Parts: sequence; structure tokens; C-alpha cells
Amino acid sequence: MTAELDGHPVTPEQLETLALTGYGHFTSMRADDGRVRGLDLHLQRLNRDAKTLFGADLDTDRVRWLARRVAPSGSSIVIRVTVFDPSLSLGEPDKATAPRILVTTRPAGPPELPPLRVQTRVYERDLPATKSTGLFATVAHRRAARLDGYDDALFTTSDGTITEGATWNVGFIDGTDVVWPQGDILSGVTMQLLALDGRHGTRRISVDDLAEFPGTFATNAAVGVRAIAAIDSQDYGATHQMIAELRKHYLAIVADLL
Repeated sequence: MTAELDGHPVTPEQLETLALTGYGHFTSMRADDGRVRGLDLHLQRLNRDAKTLFGADLDTDRVRWLARRVAPSGSSIVIRVTVFDPSLSLGEPDKATAPRILVTTRPAGPPELPPLRVQTRVYERDLPATKSTGLFATVAHRRAARLDGYDDALFTTSDGTITEGATWNVGFIDGTDVVWPQGDILSGVTMQLLALDGRHGTRRISVDDLAEFPGTFATNAAVGVRAIAAIDSQDYGATHQMIAELRKHYLAIVADLL
């Protein structure tokens, strides 16, 4: 694993503020042979969230260079770019206006993984449009779901409206189209790339609607498209053929060179 702050090895002292406050934002992107699908969308997200949390503009060309440093050719890795201000104080967070860039890496998994079994959990994120580093609730709900025998958590509002997975978006097969949940969610890069083909729409989806769909799947940058085998007691049986088509379509998207 690589960990660099502004292109230099990071020290424990530099990470102290991030560890103790959790105030920051990030994006995670899979790099295969130094190439990333939806790179511009990842950079746009980072700049947008920097404005939201710090009132600052990021130099996205510099972010790209910092990510390129840790992506050797011939490798498949997940690069996480985290933006935070080590000078932030709990008493005066408004003075944190000079965010810095932490780049970490981990090995990427295979492009196709077994279907997920997920449990619905009631949880609504703060600033849902921002990919924040505040992951306490996400990890707590994932842990609870796994202790109950599931693979992961799928979030709903208090009235049963489905929103998103713990660290992924969820899509539903509806005939030859894909339906994404409508609501306050973080629109992931993989979701946005898939939705470009025009066969995608959004609507409110409740836990009471789950039996209407013949298939469902999860998306994020690390795994691409992953089938969901069950949500709570709703079993989707064999993986719907359209999910394989979506995965093939996603893998065919031309990736950008870092």
C-alpha cells in the first residue's frame, strides 16, 4: 500500500486531524495499467466537494499527477484520493481553507465477483451528495448486516424508500431498462457512466416494490457491476442476463490515461 501526502510519504502526525475529526472528502478509482474509467468525473467530484467542505478550488491537474505517481503500468489498483486540511481545529473549523491531497492505494480485486446478499438498514447520510470521509455509520451498518448473515447493507429512509448501498449505488432491471432509486443519494461515477446509454431512468423505489424487478445489481468504481442475489427475504435467483450485458458494456468503456 502506498500513502503519500502531496507527493511525499505521509507521517502519523499529518494524519492526526483526519483520524480524530473525520472531516474531509475523497474519491476512489480503479486504475488498470494506469488508466481510469470516468477520470474526469472523479476529478469533478473532488473539486466540487472541496468547494463544499473547504470553500477551495483544487488543482485537478496536480491531483492527476499525484495519482499517476502511484499507478505503475501493468498493475490493477484502487487509488483513493482524500482531501483534508491538517490544520483544522474542532473549535474553529471555518478556518480550514487549505486542503491537502492524500493518495493511498490498495490492490484491486477481480472485475467480476460473486453476487451480493444485502440487508436493508434505515440510514440517511449527512450531505448525501458529498463523498465524505465520515464513514462511521456506513461501517456500523455494514458490520450489523454482516453479523446478521448478509454481505452488505442497503440503505433506506424511515418510510422504506431505497437510496443506495453502503459504498455503492443500486440499480434495478425493468424490462430492457435500468431504474435507479430517486432520492438523496451520491451519484457514483460508475452509475453515471452506465446511464449514458439512454436506457436508464429514476423513480422512487420502496422495499415494498422489490418483487416487481427480475434483477438488481450494485455499482462502484472498484468492482464495476456486481449482481445482487437477494435483498432481505427477496431472492432474485439466477443472475439476470442484462446484468452481464451491463458489465460487458462498462468494461468496454475507454479508460483515460492518468
